[in-house]
Amino acid sequence: MRALRFRWAVSASRILAGARPLLLVGLLALAGPACAQKAPDIPVAQVVALAETQYAALLRQYPDSTRQPRSTNADGSLQLTSSRNWTSGFFAGNLWYLARFTGKDAWRRRATARTATLEAEKNTTNTHDLGFILNTSFGQGYALTQRPEYRAVVLQAAATLVRRFNPTVGALRSWDFAPFTYPVIVDNLMNLEMLFSASKLSGDTSFAHIAKTHANTDLKYRFREDYSTFHVLDFDPATGQLRKQMTHQGYADNSCWARGQAWAIYGYAMLYRYTRDPRYLAASRHAADYFIKQTNKIADHIPYWDFNAPDIPNAPRDASAAAVAASGLLELSKYARNPKQYYAAATAMLSSLCSPQYLAAPGTNNFFLLKHSTGNKPAGSEIDVPLVYADYYLLEALWRYQHYATLVFAK
Repeated sequence: MRALRFRWAVSASRILAGARPLLLVGLLALAGPACAQKAPDIPVAQVVALAETQYAALLRQYPDSTRQPRSTNADGSLQLTSSRNWTSGFFAGNLWYLARFTGKDAWRRRATARTATLEAEKNTTNTHDLGFILNTSFGQGYALTQRPEYRAVVLQAAATLVRRFNPTVGALRSWDFAPFTYPVIVDNLMNLEMLFSASKLSGDTSFAHIAKTHANTDLKYRFREDYSTFHVLDFDPATGQLRKQMTHQGYADNSCWARGQAWAIYGYAMLYRYTRDPRYLAASRHAADYFIKQTNKIADHIPYWDFNAPDIPNAPRDASAAAVAASGLLELSKYARNPKQYYAAATAMLSSLCSPQYLAAPGTNNFFLLKHSTGNKPAGSEIDVPLVYADYYLLEALWRYQHYATLVFAK
């Protein structure tokens, strides 16, 4: 344990001494005169140092850049995927975040290599997950490097994605498999960001128009009266009529799948960022209020995989839902009139995620950061395992934690 603390301390000192001492900036912002409360103690430098250790080891042991880490198999081995898998872009995104945090060219080169292997997906028409695949990789890469070839991939991916839009339904189709007719899942809100980005990059407003139309359709049917969310909205593609509100990864059609609720917090906050439509801000806030109410019942604020799971408190947790929610709550805190409650909820979850209960020790957990996520409990898939997207949203949340404090505490 002493050796671990020493390695983290050395890595942290390197980060703080580097070209971008971001943790220090964040802490100074929190300590400023606008801050009326003690700064949350989130060990950002330690987590970044751990990520460097874990991902460097993973890259050494699994150098094939065409196979992307996703999770842990039932036999304990690392689960790798092709670029076609919806999770394939997150590892490249994690490397781009390390390049941001550390300012090191080595991480930028590694992120570049992983990103390049995903380019063929820009023409894939049988998935709605092009945002998950390519905005987390090429989009993040473009934000950091401004490389024109990355911009071109994002624009082509957006042009491919909008081919899944049905104007009669007013939404992008999510899945192409039974028993659904024309499913629109809450996760699909996350892919809309790439369309808004494409409009901004190209000046073509049709991408943003489709994204807003989808969001407006989603908003009509996504929430119950208590602002919990349905996972799947299934439509009749010929008439546009809603057929059924249901679940696929939650416990039951009338339950609230935790990660789905987190997608809603994040997705509608992102939609407000691009549109300034107050309806989207209200939707994010309502989704957040429900999520916080449920997680306040849990000592460490990390949700069970479904808020209505019958075996609570013995149900599996979902650290990925907490990471997505924390990142979304931090963005929501930038816009809400009462930002501190959302910021506090986010930092409470981050404090737990960055504790030994959820954060892996170096060299363990198949070189992922977070433990105790749940992918698809009804299918018996990825239960109490690491998930690459849990790591991605943790790193994103930590980045936002450093950069949003001044805005939140100035209100």
